[in-house]
Amino acid sequence: MTDPNNVLVRVENLKKYFPITGGLFGRVVGAIKAVDGITFEIKKGETLGLVGESGCGKSTTGRAILQLHRPTAGKVFFEGVDLTSLSREELRRMRPKMQMIFQDPYASLNPRHSVGKIVGEPLVIHNLMSGNALKERVAELLLLVGLNPAYMRRYPHEFSGGQRQRIGIARALSLNPSFIVCDEPISALDVSIQAQVVNLLQDLQEQLGLTYLFIAHDLSMVKHISHRIAVMYLGKIMELADRNDLFDDPLHPYTQSLISAVPTPVPKLERVRQRFILTGDPPSPANPPAGCVFHTRCPLAVEECRTLVPEYREIRPGHYVACHLADEAGSSKIITEVIPLSV
Repeated sequence: MTDPNNVLVRVENLKKYFPITGGLFGRVVGAIKAVDGITFEIKKGETLGLVGESGCGKSTTGRAILQLHRPTAGKVFFEGVDLTSLSREELRRMRPKMQMIFQDPYASLNPRHSVGKIVGEPLVIHNLMSGNALKERVAELLLLVGLNPAYMRRYPHEFSGGQRQRIGIARALSLNPSFIVCDEPISALDVSIQAQVVNLLQDLQEQLGLTYLFIAHDLSMVKHISHRIAVMYLGKIMELADRNDLFDDPLHPYTQSLISAVPTPVPKLERVRQRFILTGDPPSPANPPAGCVFHTRCPLAVEECRTLVPEYREIRPGHYVACHLADEAGSSKIITEVIPLSV
């Protein structure tokens, strides 16, 4: 296990179910199991990447950690404090240490507010600054993210997508947080701008000692910025490992299918490379399959996969996987019969 003194965030068996109502009186007839019992830790100063298909529960996980969605079950410890047990006022006092960068830089900024008001609003809400001190802090934050302080009088519609995301980053940094959830911060940006934003986040992490939960679809970008990577599928974590271990020797079939979809920069290898392509669509989180939730799409599923939920366990030091077929030698020896990952 990780040294507890070096752990900033610890998530234990986190669940978030959204009720499904129906009938004349709106009775609860079921639940969307967006996050279904996940456990992991984030160490101080590291970036944990969280990847998976759309609808697998990545964003809900980030919001549940920050208590923007109150979890259905489980615990979230931040600096040793269980956030799920705090009252609204106690949680409000913890908010400055935990912030979020939202996915859509167009929808997450109030079009009626100037940049200065947007970036300085957290400081006003928490009664930390006002007047000239507030203006100086906003100017400092804009410089920190690579924007001209003179822009504080402008409005969001006057900026490009990349500039808007920088404004969102400046707002997240205004209260000097130690932990930031980056909820797909580059997915709405042009490819040419994505690298700039990711490099900015890395520079800020080095300067300010920040800890990130980085949620994204782009595996190559996640590998670039993350120290460790967790792979989610249908509300559960399938695999978690160091970024190099995950890419060099993935143990879960789902992880291997995702990695096989990443194009290689060498045309000759790309032309001859075989793909581990999944068939069918992910099951509904309102009615997940019994056993391993991935067995309906896994070409290697056996009877055990259809009936028993795989234990999420540590196969190697720091390498966790939820698969019946994985052992210390790894399941890749079986998977390579489907796709030669070494190509």
